[in-house]
Amino acid sequence: MEGEGKVRLWKNIFFVLAVVFVVTIAIQVFLAGYATFMDPVKWHIHVVFVRVIEFLPLLMVVISFIGKLTKSFRWQSFGLFGLIILMYATANIPNAGAFHPVIALVMFWLSMVVANRAWQVVKTHKVM
Repeated sequence: MEGEGKVRLWKNIFFVLAVVFVVTIAIQVFLAGYATFMDPVKWHIHVVFVRVIEFLPLLMVVISFIGKLTKSFRWQSFGLFGLIILMYATANIPNAGAFHPVIALVMFWLSMVVANRAWQVVKTHKVM
């Protein structure tokens, strides 16, 4: 595979990871709701699942370099990781828990923005 073909492949991979991250956030919210309203014993699933997905935004940062995406993709992906760190903080700092779902909303919004922008790059094959 030639240079431009490899770059295009990495852009596609970035897009797929961005979509996967959006889906995982929705799953996390579902797990939190399930534990809250149906079965509190299931909180451990919510806690463990984040450990499966927490480094996905950092992987996106690395792939944004390989795929020659713009700095804004790198910063937004890094911002998603920062929001995960804030989620840990609000889950563990007394009286900060009310911000936990608000940060989840911001994370979902930003992940949708990143996925949408990545889709625009993939479908037009332009360097953005």
